[in-house]
This record gives sequence, C-alpha cells and structure tokens, in this order.
Amino acid sequence: MTTSPRAVVVVTGSELVRGDRRDANGPFLASELSSRGVEAARILLVGDRPEELAAALAEGAKADFCIVSGGLGPTHDDRTVETLARVTGRALILDEALEREIEGVSRGAAERLGRPYADFSAGIRKQASLPEGAVSLGLAGTAPALLLEHDGSVIVLLPGPPTELRRLWTNALEHPAVQAVFARARTRGHRVLRFFGPSESAVARALAEGGGEGKGLEVTVCARDLEIHVGIFVEPGAEARADELDDALRASFSDSLFAQDDERAVEELVLDSARAAGLMIATAESCTGGLVGARLTDVPGASEAYLGGVIAYSDEAKQAELDVPEETLLQRGAVSEETASAMAAGARRRFGADVAVSVTGIAGPGGGTPEKPVGLVYIAVDSPGSASTRRFELPGDREAVRSRATGLALHLLRRLLAQSETPARASGS
Repeated sequence: MTTSPRAVVVVTGSELVRGDRRDANGPFLASELSSRGVEAARILLVGDRPEELAAALAEGAKADFCIVSGGLGPTHDDRTVETLARVTGRALILDEALEREIEGVSRGAAERLGRPYADFSAGIRKQASLPEGAVSLGLAGTAPALLLEHDGSVIVLLPGPPTELRRLWTNALEHPAVQAVFARARTRGHRVLRFFGPSESAVARALAEGGGEGKGLEVTVCARDLEIHVGIFVEPGAEARADELDDALRASFSDSLFAQDDERAVEELVLDSARAAGLMIATAESCTGGLVGARLTDVPGASEAYLGGVIAYSDEAKQAELDVPEETLLQRGAVSEETASAMAAGARRRFGADVAVSVTGIAGPGGGTPEKPVGLVYIAVDSPGSASTRRFELPGDREAVRSRATGLALHLLRRLLAQSETPARASGS
C-alpha cells in the first residue's frame, strides 16, 4: 500500500506562544489536509526568535509537505522567508516583477490613507526577496505567499491573518506541486455526523456498543460548542462496517442528529432553513451582547433572512426597546423565563419578523445569587405558531457562558425553524 505523504504545519508568532492570541491557522490547515487524505504529523507553534524558528522550519522541510503561517511582513521580526532561505541553503534573490507588484499595492495604500509613500516603501525590497527557486502565490496586502520545492519537499508559506491565509490557501491548492502531493494521498472515505443534545460520553458509549473503531475504521469524537462531532474515516473495503456504525449512531440519537458535514456552522443552517421557508429572523440579547447577531451576520447573504437585533442590557433598555413590562422586571427579574419570553416577542414585533430568539442571563464573574447563580441563562424562541423558553445553567467563565449561550440560542432557533408551521410571509409583505 502506498504510504500517504507526511505533512507538518508550522505556525509562527510570539503573540501566539505568549497566549496573547489563539491560533486559528493550525487547526484550519490540519483539517484541510485531512479532508484531502493527508494527516498532519505535527503542528509546531513557534515564536519569532531566529534559532527557534530555524529549528521548526528545518523539521518541516524534512516532511513531504510543509505549510508555514506568519512572518511574511515588512518588519524586522518577520523572519520566515530569510530563515527558510538559510535552512534550505538558498540565496535570497530579488524578484523584480514581484517588487513592482508590491510597490503598486503600497502606492495605492499610501494614496487611500493619505500617508507618505515613504511610510510603506522601506519593506518592499525585503518582501520581494525570495529564496532561490521560490514562486509567489499571490499577495495579502504587500506580503506574498510563497511556494518552494526543496529536496522532495513542497513548502508553502502563507500569511498569518486567518482571512488572508484562507484566501491564499486556495491559490496554493491550484499549484501543480501541491496537487501532486494530494494525488499521492491514501484515499479514505470520510463521514461526519453532528449531534446536538447528547453528551460526549453517551456518544462514546454508543460507538463502543456499535462495534467501535478498528478493522478499517478510525473514529474521532469531538465536542465543539455544545455539539458532538463524530468523524468516521473509512479504509477501502471497510464500507459495510462503516454503514453498521453509522446506522447504530443514528438509531441511538435520531432526534439529535442535525448535520452530516463539517462545513456549515449552525448559523448557516439557521439561515438556510429560514430562506427555504421564506421566514425572517430577529434577535434580542442581553448577556450575550450581540454575539448571536454577530454569528448570523458573519454568514454572507445573511440579510436575506435576518432583519436585525436589539442589545438590551439594562432594564430600561428592555422596557424601551423590547416592551418588556416593568412589573415583569420588578417581580421576576431581568434573568427570568418571563423576561426572556417578553424579549423574544418584543423583538419579533419591533422588526416585523416571523421568528425571534432572545437570551438573558448572568455571565459572571459577579452578580450571581443562590437562587440565580452565575451561568444561569434563559433562552426564548417565538413565532406565531410556537413559543418556548428554556432554562440552562452553563459552566465556565464569562467568555464560556456567553459563547455557550450563543450556541444554544442558535440551535434552539434552528429547531424552531425545522419544526415551525409558520407560513412563509406573503410576497411584498
């Protein structure tokens, strides 16, 4: 059997090593590799010190495929290109065509921002100097993504900002050298089942009862934002066993299975369902501070199904913006089933929406009482044909409570849209 190519991902940036910022690039690149049949043997997170960066790049350059993110900018601590040249024994060569391209981008930026071109010109020659044999894959601002073939290894350098990395990764995928790596990959089937509701341990138990992995199957179970993702990797010839395991999981959690891919987040599923039914959504948020609306509007085309939201943090805002009755706030409190229900109904009326979701709770670290502890959250969904409110006690710090409440709100909205009998709004209404 042909051995699948070995890949190493190197993520650079002292701010990542210090913990000032979380790494989004390593997991993304590992997932991209895995989906094409290549597993990342290692993800190396390394700071900007030359000796540590050199050691990581030297290890990466021994793999069949090495992807590096970060360190491509014009400043003194952007050392990835020069360090790779030294590690691979290549001279740095000025690419004059690339220099002109970067200069054009720099002059345009200077003009748009009303700043002297001299502010941008200093790093142009640095960014246009490539290890001998390297080629540009496109620019992220003034930073070029690069590809270098060295001693049987394909090395791709990508920018650090995640949006720029993902854009230029698509360029890398079109390069023949990268395509040749994936052509050597061992072909395995990949199935994904995503559940909302059961615990990770319950899913693991069902997997064991269904026969578990082995005999051509590799199974991963991962909890992500209150979802349980089960990945089943299938070797050729093990498809029947995969079917059996797949069927066992579906039978155990038939009401909890909501997606069979890893590509679309729950907010995309919400918007897809709303668009398909011709329904419009509104949101009302207190403790989540707009995170539900932000998740929805992160999706391109969200305006086709999302009208808007209200962040009503104070009691006064809940009354003025969402028509929550003063007596409800006085008698039941801002964090209560009654207030959540009134918030959702108020948002639906205010925006003329078909469906609405609301969130109110105590995210902490202070503000909790024995009756209403930190982590207590109420989420309400409202439509003409259905309205319900759920109570949750969520673990974790303030960030975790807010994030989990946001995910719960989106899933409850998804369930409402899936079950709703609300008729689509009339054309032109």
